[in-house]
Amino acid sequence: MNAEEQLNHLSEIRSLMERSSRCLSLSGLSGISAGIIAIISGLYTWWYLGDGSFAPPVQVTEYFLSLHIFSDRFITVAIIAMITLTLAILSAFFFTYQNSIKQGLKIWDASTKYFLINLFIPLITGGIFCLVLTYHGELYLLASSTLIFYGLALLNASRYTHREIRYLGVSEIFLGLISSLLIGYGIIFWLIGFGVLHIVYGGIMYSKYETSAAGANN
Repeated sequence: MNAEEQLNHLSEIRSLMERSSRCLSLSGLSGISAGIIAIISGLYTWWYLGDGSFAPPVQVTEYFLSLHIFSDRFITVAIIAMITLTLAILSAFFFTYQNSIKQGLKIWDASTKYFLINLFIPLITGGIFCLVLTYHGELYLLASSTLIFYGLALLNASRYTHREIRYLGVSEIFLGLISSLLIGYGIIFWLIGFGVLHIVYGGIMYSKYETSAAGANN
């Protein structure tokens, strides 16, 4: 074999190794859909806590902090959060499943298992920590805590999927740290972190991996 053929074989081997060690079926559209869902949910929560208006974020935060954890409004906000999380997970599964079919990839393999394990350990830890904060009435730290732990989860799982997830994780951590200094603007940071950043990085992943793959198949 000449040098060019050897390089081609090495490239194919490298590609096969990457496909076997990374969850490459993760779709950019899942990030975009999760971001849209988060923005709709966040804006509705902002409007709801503002008594039917988009009050200044500091005023909304102060009103939220004054709620008792067993009050009807607090429970409503918690339900909205659970519905948002459920819809985001379902949309992520749907678009990732569709992408795996288009690219001929397995949606469940060893890399997917390790990706989910490394993702959910920090997520579950962060969820428990946020429940502890709620129990002690430290609600002003919820926005920054959720962003930081979510970023840590993405960073921890990024070794098993596209590298853009690592950058998204770092961005979420950075945003969460800023949020911890600007307590009254938690809802703004939530909208940026779970909404805008998801859409931006989802769009980058879709353009980089799925658009090019569709063109190659055609």
